[in-house]
Amino acid sequence: MKKYKWFLILANLVFVLIFFTYSVVKKEILMDKGQLVLLKLAPVDPRSLMQGDYMSLRYAIIDNSSIIETSADSTLTDGMETQSIYDKDGRPKYTEAYCVVRLDSNCVATLLRYQKECTPLNRDEVLIKCKRKRKRYWSFYAIGAEDYFFQEGEASKYENAKFGGLKIDTDGNSILFGLYDKNKKRIE
Repeated sequence: MKKYKWFLILANLVFVLIFFTYSVVKKEILMDKGQLVLLKLAPVDPRSLMQGDYMSLRYAIIDNSSIIETSADSTLTDGMETQSIYDKDGRPKYTEAYCVVRLDSNCVATLLRYQKECTPLNRDEVLIKCKRKRKRYWSFYAIGAEDYFFQEGEASKYENAKFGGLKIDTDGNSILFGLYDKNKKRIE
């Protein structure tokens, strides 16, 4: 019986290590091969007493939770409009949705629309996956890279950040790559 217990413990440990390694490799591939997208930041809060220095990020494309219906210029080329991802009270309807953005020549994203599914998508559009998050009595959509940690005493360097740089794959998965200034230069 004791050999069986050790085998189960070892099998579970191997499974956890394989899963952890897979997720790390997946993120590394996204960092290397993902498309850079710069998202304009909404006002941020650069301090946490319990966790050290970090910046709580809010992206301008997600910040407007009052968008209930898609606008007229968010129709697709085939004339089909996307479905609203918010209910009539402005709360997120789905666990997961997508921001559809268009990039300018500097990789800065402009929000075109929200949609529930990853398709349909026009040729020059990029998906960013959003997940519903809850805070106390309200819920909202978040991209997933909402905190940027930095060394203690370097807050002044990041105070003037205007863009969050995300690396995004073709499925809309994203990872925060860095913060950028008004000239679209990475802050290091």
